[in-house]
Amino acid sequence: MSAETTAGSPAGSDVVTTPVVDEALARRLLAAQFPRWAHLPLRPLHPGGSDHVIFRLGDAMSVRLPRGDWAAGQAEKEHLWLPRLAPHLPLAVPAPLEVGGPAFGYPWHWSVSRWLDGEPPTPAGLADPDEAAADIAEFLRALQGLALPAEGAYGLLSPAVALRERDRTTRAAIAAVGAEGAFDARALTEVWEAAVAAGERDGPPVWFHGDMHNGNLLARAGHLSAVLDFGGLGVGDPACDLVIAWTLLDPGPRAAFRAALGADDAAWARGRGWALTTALSAYTTYAATNPHVARNTTRQITEALADTTA
Repeated sequence: MSAETTAGSPAGSDVVTTPVVDEALARRLLAAQFPRWAHLPLRPLHPGGSDHVIFRLGDAMSVRLPRGDWAAGQAEKEHLWLPRLAPHLPLAVPAPLEVGGPAFGYPWHWSVSRWLDGEPPTPAGLADPDEAAADIAEFLRALQGLALPAEGAYGLLSPAVALRERDRTTRAAIAAVGAEGAFDARALTEVWEAAVAAGERDGPPVWFHGDMHNGNLLARAGHLSAVLDFGGLGVGDPACDLVIAWTLLDPGPRAAFRAALGADDAAWARGRGWALTTALSAYTTYAATNPHVARNTTRQITEALADTTA
């Protein structure tokens, strides 16, 4: 195994080290916990995800190892909930096979799932943008329409977060990008304040995906085929899932998507707020060092600012 990274700890406390998440670690974990698959080829997927290092295992499986604490718990969550939700959803979702445990200094649970073919879609790569808008709306309507867990059975689900809870950090990010001249701080503030002023959802809680952007979708030949990464799966206000309208869809399909979902003005304003706050967070954290993040978040912010369906 290669070098180790050291997690900082208070002076005088024990130093905690965790192995680099690489192919050598993945092979050791597989051999120790699921030896029936240890002989299969293991190929890293580049660039992988922001939350997980991903490997293709043989031809039919994937191995996902969290990169840090923020992604911990997703393996158990998907293993518990996706088999229950998948039969009722119109697009494929990950099919968990096993959950591995911490070992060899690696502190988090990890997963083996069935491999899903496809590539993350781009606006230019969609074969039929109106079809994509309809497919996403159908998926979200199906998810939101599923029966909620019994009271007290919400284990591992993400709690709903109101936009106002992100107000301080979002305003700080607006100030930062405004100071560097990357975006119009006044325009960002107007959209953000409208989102917060829209208030909380008036209605019962429903299922939400929690991280609905084009990086968590797959397409084959330009047609949507799967939805990935349910680490943010929860119950509450589904406006957070409207973010996909500004990451993948152009104005015409975006308007069709809104109509298909029946999103009212308040829900759309909150969704636009989610598009801004999540993009600003990623932009201020990663854009200076990651050109891919810079491109995607710039589009997301620009589209949200220019939205004529709002």
